[in-house]
Amino acid sequence: MTTPPRILIVIGTRPEAIKMAPVYEALRRLEPGIETQIAVSGQHLDLLEPALDIFGLDPDYRLNVMRDGQTVGDVVSRVLRGLRDILREAAPDVVLVQGDTATVFAASLAAFLEQVRVGHVEAGLRSHDRHAPFPEEILRRLTDVVAEYHFAPTPRARDELLRENTSPDSVFVTGNTVVDALLSVARLKRPASDPDLAKVLSRVRRGEGRLVLLTAHRREAFGAPLQDIFRAVRDVADAHPDVCVLYPVHPNPNVVAPARELLGDHPRVRLIQPLDYPDLVAALESAALVMTDSGGIQEEAPTFAAPVLVLRDVTERPEGVEAGAAELVGTDRRLIVERAGLALSPEPGLVSPRNPYGDGRAGERIADILSADLLGRERRMEDWSA
Repeated sequence: MTTPPRILIVIGTRPEAIKMAPVYEALRRLEPGIETQIAVSGQHLDLLEPALDIFGLDPDYRLNVMRDGQTVGDVVSRVLRGLRDILREAAPDVVLVQGDTATVFAASLAAFLEQVRVGHVEAGLRSHDRHAPFPEEILRRLTDVVAEYHFAPTPRARDELLRENTSPDSVFVTGNTVVDALLSVARLKRPASDPDLAKVLSRVRRGEGRLVLLTAHRREAFGAPLQDIFRAVRDVADAHPDVCVLYPVHPNPNVVAPARELLGDHPRVRLIQPLDYPDLVAALESAALVMTDSGGIQEEAPTFAAPVLVLRDVTERPEGVEAGAAELVGTDRRLIVERAGLALSPEPGLVSPRNPYGDGRAGERIADILSADLLGRERRMEDWSA
């Protein structure tokens, strides 16, 4: 009896779980001839488990690499060692990774060393600055070097890969799986579970105020740049009495301490615990403005016509900027305040067109590409084009 092809999906962080869930679901639902398993590194702990539960992801393997005070190098070495034994036991034909974390790079390298093909979901993103975001820009480039399947989310990402002499036969434009996940969760219409979010959403729906969603946690902004962001946010709240700023604070001490110092006493800035994914979707759906240094949120907000100020100097997701849905403002206090004021004015400068990052069928396309190759059949779906 012939052994069915096997795919191992490796997940390390909450965003990876969210973005891999549509791929896992599509493989399980559409491709019964392929066995799909999940390995979790544990790079995130508290943030990861709720995401796994929301999407019904039940890991077959767990590494539990998380340690207090660990470095990126520590994560890479632990994942590399731990995944070697899992790969030998699971014997996959393909390892799938998503994004640009330490887990992603280590898993792709471990698979390569075991002569297992690697598929990179969200391949081809480039900021062209090796230090921003750090270390993600280098980790994703290295992963693309190892990968044999490059699932580019947009035509621009495909073009970046082709400029680097990646084989055109290995590059597929699929759209971004985060749009799939976002739409599936939005359809649930789940009431907000976070009490602060529930109160703010109730006010917004009664027409008694506006929500500004803030996320800021990038490593390269630690110190003075992050403090300038927080001072600007305070200025924005002061200038707009109808605005409530909701800030799910990343647990990193480099973020928590300045957030509490500079924003903690403002009556209309609420510092809350990280939101679970359905709550985050609800916040995006109701936000008048999003201020973020998150890559995923840059991709998600345009679905709900929420204008975005990107709190970074460069972005590997320029499609939103080009489409007029986002604007790069960096960490300059004056510029953030100025552009937020325009976005919150009666005639905002930012408009959010059709989401340039996907149509909600990226997971199906990735499953189709893999099954066509592994099962020796013709593809059923065309590449996505923005």
